[in-house]
Amino acid sequence: MSNSTKNRIEVPEAKEAMDKFKMEVADELGVPLSNGYNGNLTSYQNGSVGGYMVKKMIEAQEKQMSGK
Repeated sequence: MSNSTKNRIEVPEAKEAMDKFKMEVADELGVPLSNGYNGNLTSYQNGSVGGYMVKKMIEAQEKQMSGK
């Protein structure tokens, strides 16, 4: 599987918002993420950003579904 197929955004119009969300989450976690190359970060740091993004998206969806 190539990078272009496994890391694509399903709704291309959301790319800018997802990038902004990723940077906000990285800032919250204290991960020094930058635009572009981040090979200097550990897989743990990068994974924590992605994992926390998923957690926050699930929480937002649950709130929406519960009507809160």
